[in-house]
Amino acid sequence: MTSLQRAWRGGKNDWRLHLLSIFSVAVAFVTLASALLVVVNVDGLRDRWARAGRASVYFRVETTPAQVRAIEDAVRAAPGVTDVRYVSSDEARREVIGRGDKVLSDLPSAAFPASLEVMVDEGTEGGKLDSLASRVQALPQVESVETYQDWTHRLASVLSGGVTASLVLAFVVLGAVVSVVASTIRLALQRRRIEVEVLKLVGATDSYVRRPFVVEGAAQGGIGAFLALVILAVLYGIVRQNLSGELTTLVGMQPVFLPWTFMLAMVSLGSALGAVAAWGSLRKLLVV
Repeated sequence: MTSLQRAWRGGKNDWRLHLLSIFSVAVAFVTLASALLVVVNVDGLRDRWARAGRASVYFRVETTPAQVRAIEDAVRAAPGVTDVRYVSSDEARREVIGRGDKVLSDLPSAAFPASLEVMVDEGTEGGKLDSLASRVQALPQVESVETYQDWTHRLASVLSGGVTASLVLAFVVLGAVVSVVASTIRLALQRRRIEVEVLKLVGATDSYVRRPFVVEGAAQGGIGAFLALVILAVLYGIVRQNLSGELTTLVGMQPVFLPWTFMLAMVSLGSALGAVAAWGSLRKLLVV
């Protein structure tokens, strides 16, 4: 009888014990996968905003239409600029009111300055966009220029914190999986103690006795990680179905699920941790 066959038979006999172990592993991996999902989407948002190449030029109230046109023509002629759109004070106000923001709609017209929405080529370096913004900012008719680079830096900080949190969670999950699988395998060994003793008495090596338990441990870790991904995918689908439009409007991009490489790595990690936990838990127990 092969190790896989012996592991299958043992799993069927102790299926309740293994099911509880798989569920516990899945709960641990759901936590890690959720953190990774947030990190992946924050990274995508940061990358999109870093390459967005957009700036808003806000004019002073006293700026005349002729001055606005002159500045618009100058900005349009700048290297890397792909489009310039003028937004009047009334248009800005209508955009806010159109989104149903009743509080902002009560503000005076001065709170909605006329502006130029400047789009630059995605290949334009951030330094060049900052240089253009500095030159435009120096004009007396310009109140301020927003390049949204601060938001990119803030997202980079959030991403760094998310990666650190994910690493911490990875160690927590590692400990939880090893503990759960090791305990399960030790219990399974105790239930099959007579079978193990018979094998040892007829000359079976420790490696031969240990192999099916290692296979069971790897299966518990791998199935638990896969189940965690399924649970997270269902939750992600529910959230995206109900809030996709709002999230896209809020952050300017569609949320995405974990890449297949991340999912494959999680299942592989679960299997490896389960196998190592099972192997380590039996070192001192295979003594007749």
